[in-house]
Amino acid sequence: MKHYQITLGDQTFDVKVLGDPRQEQVEVEVNGQAVTVRVKPVAEAVTAAGIEPPPEAPSGPEPAAAAAAPMGKTVRSPLPGVVKSIAVRPGQQVAVNDPLLVIEAMKMDNVIRAQRAGVIGAVLVSEGSQIAHGAALVEYRE
Repeated sequence: MKHYQITLGDQTFDVKVLGDPRQEQVEVEVNGQAVTVRVKPVAEAVTAAGIEPPPEAPSGPEPAAAAAAPMGKTVRSPLPGVVKSIAVRPGQQVAVNDPLLVIEAMKMDNVIRAQRAGVIGAVLVSEGSQIAHGAALVEYRE
């Protein structure tokens, strides 16, 4: 959970981000009150407000969860590493943002989350296995 103090004009707000800020709607707590907010990427938001967006940053590796979006029915690894744990099994129903597995890379745990709802058809890796970038991790049922 991220915690911020945001000042607008002469008012300061205590803000805690309770949900995944990569989603379109995120649960936040503002001064102790839970609210749901809509989230837009910065370039879209500043353009809508009539502000010139900052220059594009050089492209680098994508965040693990965002890069794990399934291509068709297969979820692929967004980075090389070692499968630390598997949170799903074949036949299990998953919702958007449910953890599928954890990949350890450079001593950091990267949680790979479901980018869509569905039923797991197969888990294609095992705990402790070394995987390459782009390796198939999980398949959804048709």
